[in-house]
Parts: sequence; structure tokens; C-alpha cells
Amino acid sequence: MNRYCRLVLAVAACLVCSAAAAGAATVDGTLKTWHRVTLSFQGPETSETAEPNPFLHYRLTVTFNGPDGRTMRVPGFYAADGDAADSGASSGSSWRVRFCPPSAGKWTWTASFREGDRVALSRESDAGSPAAFDGASGSFTVASSEEEGRDFRGRGRLRYVGERYLQFAGTGEYFLKGGADSPENFLAYEGFDGTPPTHAYEPHTDDWRQGDPTWAGGRGRGIIGALNYLAGKGMNSVYMLTMNVTGDGKDVWPWIEKDVRTRFDCSKLAQWEVVFRHMDRLGLMQHFVTQETENDQLLDGGELGPQRKLYYRELVARF
Repeated sequence: MNRYCRLVLAVAACLVCSAAAAGAATVDGTLKTWHRVTLSFQGPETSETAEPNPFLHYRLTVTFNGPDGRTMRVPGFYAADGDAADSGASSGSSWRVRFCPPSAGKWTWTASFREGDRVALSRESDAGSPAAFDGASGSFTVASSEEEGRDFRGRGRLRYVGERYLQFAGTGEYFLKGGADSPENFLAYEGFDGTPPTHAYEPHTDDWRQGDPTWAGGRGRGIIGALNYLAGKGMNSVYMLTMNVTGDGKDVWPWIEKDVRTRFDCSKLAQWEVVFRHMDRLGLMQHFVTQETENDQLLDGGELGPQRKLYYRELVARF
């Protein structure tokens, strides 16, 4: 074989390796049942305000196959730079899927990443066209959870089983809800990006404990302390609106602006996730109310149209 042929083969091998590396996912999180496992992919460099719209015209879905024969399809989301809770970034090339494995053993996964006009709203697997890391696959092995006490990660997902009470999927225990249903605009917190500063929860900053989470250089102590206080009083649920545009508070929404309803605030939602993860550890159910009487016609005039579909897809994917 002459040097030219060897050079061509070497270049081809490098390209194959580079393509494989580009399609690989970084797996983060505690590899135990009911804990969040995050798959992060490097995809198109874009931003919250870019065209094509990364929330609407790209669609990430990962199919997980478990050791018990179970198959689960999980939607993904655009994550800006992958560190938006701390950096406040609105641009980047990080795309993520969050998954809480329900059983121990080896899980395999395959990513579908499609691009095209409003592809995020389509239920057809071959909608749009393949992009970036489409077809990437891998596996990880999960151990059984060792969490005890109130921690939801030791008890499993809450599920409706056709009876009076919700049930923990892991332990089979029934869940008797008792918690704070006020303030409904719990997420109108001064420490979240792009949020009117209705609440500071200042009296609860002293309830924050060493080792508890914060973000962006120490923000979050008030709301994290408030959750610690509620858990300490025996509460197991917190009621909150994820959107109250035109409602009573008019200070909570997941978008970059309250009237821009197909573009989501990556840093704000990453900061919400820090709070929700802490709630899981404390054994506090997130009682989400996604709309209220005052705005039940806000999205698509009350129909199941593109705004409402995208709103629920993003909530499900991120939380």
C-alpha cells in the first residue's frame, strides 16, 4: 500500500472517530434507582432567541431499554451552555435528557435528534430530518437506591394506581398529602433569573444548612431554607403555579418573556431544577398547577395547539 492510500485511510479513520466522539453522551448523576441521570450531548450551537427556534424546530428524544424489558421514551431539551443555573447563559450547544431509572441493572439508550419545521410538536418518529448526534447510543448500569427516610429517591415515583391515594412505585407505600398551598406564586423568587422579585423568603435564610444547594454565586438560600422549614414541620408537599400570566400574581412563567411563548428561559428553568431536586431529597412533592382559571384560555385560545403542546413538552422534559 502506497503512502497516499495510507494517508487517505488514516484521515478516514480520524473522521469516523471524530464523528463517534461527537455523537457520544456524557452521563452524569448518581447511577441508582429513582435518582436523576442526565445525558448531555453536544449539538448545534444556538441560543434562546435564534432562528431556527431551538425549542420548536429541533426535537431530542431518548429511548431507554431496561433490564426488566421495559422501554421508556423520554423527551429532551435545549440546555444552553450546560451550566445555565450558574452562568446565566442563554446560548450554547448543550442538549440534555433527564431520566430516573425505575429498576436496577443495565440500561441501554438510543438518541433521536431531528430538525425541521415545528418538529418538536410532531409525534411521528421520522418527522423532520436527522441532525447532529441522531442515532447515538450507549449504556449504563444502575444500582439499587440506598436512600432512607423521607427522601423520595429511596421510595420511587409517585403514581396513580386507580385508588384513593397516590402510591410510591418503589416501596408500595401510599402517599397521604399534607402541605403548604400558599403562596401559589412560590416560584416568584428574587433569586431566579428573569423573574419579578415578589418573594425573598428572607426569614428562612437562617434555615439554609451547610451543604444545601445554591446557584450563581450563592443565590437561593431563602427559598431552600423555606423548604427546609416546611419539611422540618412535617409537610410533604408544596403547591405552586408554573405560569400565572394574566392571573393573580402575574410573576411566574417559564419563557424568556411572558408574551413570548415558544422560547424558554434556560437559566431560570435550570435554577428551578436545583430547587426541585432539593425537594426530592426532603420528601416534598412538587404539586404543580400548570394553569389557573384566569389564564386557562391563554395558550392557543384554550385549544391543544402549538403553544400548549410545547409548554407541556418542556415541563415534562425538564422536570
